[in-house]
Amino acid sequence: MAMEVTHILLNAQAVDGAVRKQAEDSLKQFQDQNLPVFLFSLAAELASDEKPAESRKLAGLILKNALDAKEEHRKIEFVQRWLSLDPTVRAQIKAFLLRTLSTMSLDARSTASQVIAKVAGIELPHKQWPELIGSLLSNLPQLPAHAKQATLETLGYICEEVSPDVVDQDHVNKILTAVVQGMNSTEENDVRLAAIRALYNALGFAQANFSNDMERDYIMRIVCETTLSPDVKIRRAAFECLVAISSTYYEKLAPYIQDIFNITAKAVKEDEEPVALQAIEFWSSICDEEIDILEEYGGDFSGDSDVPCFYFIKQALSFLVPMLLETLLKQEEDQDQDEGAWNIAMAGGTCLGLVARTVGDDIVPLVMPFIEENITKPDWRHREAATYAFGSILEGPSPDKLVPLVNTALNFMLTALVKDPNNHVKDTTAWTLGRMFEFLHGSALDASIINQTNCQQIITVLLQSMKDVPNVAEKACGALYFLAQGFEDVGSVSSPLTPFFQEIVQSLLAVTHREDAVESRLRTAAYEALNEVVRCSNDETAPLVVQLAPVIMMELHQTLEDQGAADERHNELQGLLCGCLQVIIQKIGSSEQTKYHFMQYADQIMSLFLRVFASRSATAHEEAMLAIGALAYATGSDFAKYMTEFYKFLESGLQNFEDYQVCAITVGVVGDVCRALEDKILPYCDGIMTQLLKDLSSNQLHRSVKPPIFSCFGDIALAIGENFEKYLLYAMPMLQSAAELSANAAGADDDMLEYTNSLRNGILEAYSGIFQGFKGSPKTQLLMPYAPHVLQFLDSLYAEKDMDDYVTKTAIGVLGDLADTLGSNAGPFIQQSVSSKDFLKECLSSDDHLVKESAEWAKLAISRAISF
Repeated sequence: MAMEVTHILLNAQAVDGAVRKQAEDSLKQFQDQNLPVFLFSLAAELASDEKPAESRKLAGLILKNALDAKEEHRKIEFVQRWLSLDPTVRAQIKAFLLRTLSTMSLDARSTASQVIAKVAGIELPHKQWPELIGSLLSNLPQLPAHAKQATLETLGYICEEVSPDVVDQDHVNKILTAVVQGMNSTEENDVRLAAIRALYNALGFAQANFSNDMERDYIMRIVCETTLSPDVKIRRAAFECLVAISSTYYEKLAPYIQDIFNITAKAVKEDEEPVALQAIEFWSSICDEEIDILEEYGGDFSGDSDVPCFYFIKQALSFLVPMLLETLLKQEEDQDQDEGAWNIAMAGGTCLGLVARTVGDDIVPLVMPFIEENITKPDWRHREAATYAFGSILEGPSPDKLVPLVNTALNFMLTALVKDPNNHVKDTTAWTLGRMFEFLHGSALDASIINQTNCQQIITVLLQSMKDVPNVAEKACGALYFLAQGFEDVGSVSSPLTPFFQEIVQSLLAVTHREDAVESRLRTAAYEALNEVVRCSNDETAPLVVQLAPVIMMELHQTLEDQGAADERHNELQGLLCGCLQVIIQKIGSSEQTKYHFMQYADQIMSLFLRVFASRSATAHEEAMLAIGALAYATGSDFAKYMTEFYKFLESGLQNFEDYQVCAITVGVVGDVCRALEDKILPYCDGIMTQLLKDLSSNQLHRSVKPPIFSCFGDIALAIGENFEKYLLYAMPMLQSAAELSANAAGADDDMLEYTNSLRNGILEAYSGIFQGFKGSPKTQLLMPYAPHVLQFLDSLYAEKDMDDYVTKTAIGVLGDLADTLGSNAGPFIQQSVSSKDFLKECLSSDDHLVKESAEWAKLAISRAISF
């Protein structure tokens, strides 16, 4: 049945583009015309030792891509397609795949492992191929090394692909036994590496085994022994396994923590970098676990806490901190020039920062002697390490502990930023200053480190450093960003930045024009700082912000004229300029006196944004769309004059499934435009609602866009009131089925629960907008048929007990809106509702003042409705 595909597969990798294209077209045609034979032929190619390595590898790759896809809707389609193939054909393909595991070709074996896992991912949840795991394990100990390696690799991929509930415990036990035996030091290195990687993927399946002391001891002993293997890849994989165990089984680690400390300390001091990095990562992971536990339970561990905190970090502190401080001295000469570089010093500093967040004040006395000893040494590595250590511990300890130290250090740091001869030291000093301003400056603190006296010196130094080499200048922009942010709530009181506002803005604009501004993230950092300076400015500097508008408009105009240079950096610049205009519009539009001056630019700004849409860049589109939302808010009903021109871009944004972020932002802008135009949006509503309903029923659109679409229904209904009548028939059933889906999230993981809550919130905001939109209209009776379902939804949310505060506030608000709009007609419905009374009572005594406020208004509305 197999067709000869070798020649086509080799041509599909040809250097000659025409030959390659013809071969790709032939493969596509073959796949479309006869899928069973196509897949069978690929599997036969992969399994045949007579075929060339190149054609075998590509055959396996095409096979794998025919079973799986990134996009959810295509994935579902591929699963259905595979399951609808004749079972005999599937069995023959699977037999070829299993046979390939014993081939001598490493590429073919590895590809077959991945394809088997993809098939398992489809079939095991459907209770098919039950014999797979048994057949992989049956004669594993007797296999030659290369086949054993491939089988273990396959087991690992299967564990990565399927969820633990589709593999029964007996199989899990056997997989773990096989894997742990494969890690034995008597095995060949390839086998051991495949085994430890398989264990890494199988950890999620091993809940029962980790709860059994003997089995857990055995697994932990083998993993710890494997960290001492002579092979660097195996040692690294063993530490990766320890990192995964630390987050999956934190509560089981106590008996092993002393041994693990010794192993990791040895690796950090003596081993090669890839291994040492994973050894540090183990302690970072423990910090993450303890930070989460302490944040969730606020350090109060009563008997009902699910996870006790073992305070591993606190106990290891006096050994761990010196070990991490030592890593800070292992910098590399060119470390900052390489974006995304990661080395021992950076990993050590990051871990030190996490330790500071875990133990708070306790870290300070352990780190200060290191800083004092190294901060003035002649070797740059010591000065940089001391500065990095200081910056790393600024989040976690209390301001009381840190402010006196920072006050002493501030002057020293400012001098070092200008005068230190070494770039690495200056780079880290600017970053540390940014951290000081981020955590120890602002209206929330009793004693801020910045005052009228030192502000001028700080600004002078930062502006000077913005002329330094790109990486130092970028960190100086970052420090300025946090400096400005700390003055955000000064209000109408004069901000210490006010006298320097113009100079700061001009310096930042100068940075954006530097020839080398595109190196590192300098240009982006400069615009981020500029936006923050504008956002946190006050009334005194408002006229200067108005003057900044035409300057940025001119720059955007220039990028539009210069479309010949439309590369990624050019598109990024357009995005940054649109983002900057958005902040300016929000700032000027929020006060009446400046808004008037600003309106003279509105037409020009809008036409610039519309021109941005003609470019092909998703980033620039997002930013322009957000800026238009701000413009709509600022111009209010005057925005109507732009709608004819803007509508086509609005519609294409709503149709943009590919760049779903653009689609989500466009949905948000529809809300802004509704609030600005109110019923003037009516002529465009049919088109908008049609598109939103299409979006909701599409399985191609990313799920994250669906909650904002529901909220948008609410915005439209609020804007057009009873005119929403014609959409009720379409919108309400959609809301109803989404509500049923979102009400039962029992057993969902954190990500799913977060998504479910955002979906619930979107649905509730839709209901709220629709009820409020119809309030006082003679057509309120149209909503009566939907009231029982809305109350049922609220009942089921209350019963689930997993709403966050935000959803609780919206939900109790909807109860009030329903009572307020339907009046006495709502009375009987509310009295029949199972939980309305309890829900209201609970919200009235909530600690969250927004929930409480919402509940008080709902109580008022309900008492009016019921006592009519």
